[in-house]
Amino acid sequence: MKALAIDTSNYVLGIALIDETQVIGEYITNLKKNHSARAMPAIDSLLKECDIVPQDLDKIIVAVGPGSYTGVRIGVSIAKTLAWSLNVPIVGVSSLETLAANGRLFDGYICPLFDARRGRVYTGLYQSTAEGLLVVEEDQNVLLEDWAEILKEKRKPVLFLGNDVHIHLDTIKEKLIEDAVIGQQPIQNPRPSELAFLGLNKQASDVHSLVPNYIRLAEAEAKWLEQQK
Repeated sequence: MKALAIDTSNYVLGIALIDETQVIGEYITNLKKNHSARAMPAIDSLLKECDIVPQDLDKIIVAVGPGSYTGVRIGVSIAKTLAWSLNVPIVGVSSLETLAANGRLFDGYICPLFDARRGRVYTGLYQSTAEGLLVVEEDQNVLLEDWAEILKEKRKPVLFLGNDVHIHLDTIKEKLIEDAVIGQQPIQNPRPSELAFLGLNKQASDVHSLVPNYIRLAEAEAKWLEQQK
């Protein structure tokens, strides 16, 4: 089964082609540029380089967020268009789960993290098992200080992953002290091949009902934060 994976949910633009357990090709950039003009040319280039035509694809896999509102929307729109036009299944995967997969060899909890501004983060908590990644805490938008207290109570090493970890490094180290493990490159970036393998065995979604997962704040909280600007 040949699958195409697309991740435009954050700064990383990632495209991957896999065939069952083999990575055929992978394209990754980590640039603060709009993905709208770059994603489709990247997909086209990778397909041609790997001697694959769109009709060879059996599944489309896409990172559905959380992350950049615009970035997530671009990736999901492209993936849905491809899946619909090729009449192949589409699978949405959490962008945080994709990042967490980089830490699957870590003996402890895995905490992927994207900055959500004003001291808040998009995050979740995962643990690697023989059956794959286990969701310990669901993906959420939360104040980092509150999140750190939750992690502290678990009394177990936590691996923090993501390009935005450095923004919150002081708080993480202050709250968790010796339990905080900071991931180093290259595992700080989500890899599209990890996204592809995660989505390969997940249940397909209806192409028309698949939507981005922005993990929005409750309306009252969002209005309160807006008033603080």
